[in-house]
Amino acid sequence: MYLKRVDGPRAVTLPDGSIMTRADLPPPETRRWVASRKARVVRAVTAGLIPLVEALERYGLSEEEFALWRAAVEAHGEAALKVTALRRFRNP
Repeated sequence: MYLKRVDGPRAVTLPDGSIMTRADLPPPETRRWVASRKARVVRAVTAGLIPLVEALERYGLSEEEFALWRAAVEAHGEAALKVTALRRFRNP
């Protein structure tokens, strides 16, 4: 079995005790961003699985977009990332 050489850790333990690996991340060609995929990317960057720069490059995100995702998750959890819930969690 051959492992691709990567910079940084191959797996991290999240605050809830679960283990996240690079295999848990959405594929780079993802175009349909559901709340669970957004949350996985935010958790991976926050836990140090992948650097922010790599996430932005890999998924074609802007720093502003990622910052909005991160703020929503920190303030209200994964539910705030759902498009149908934007009004409920939007800052007044």
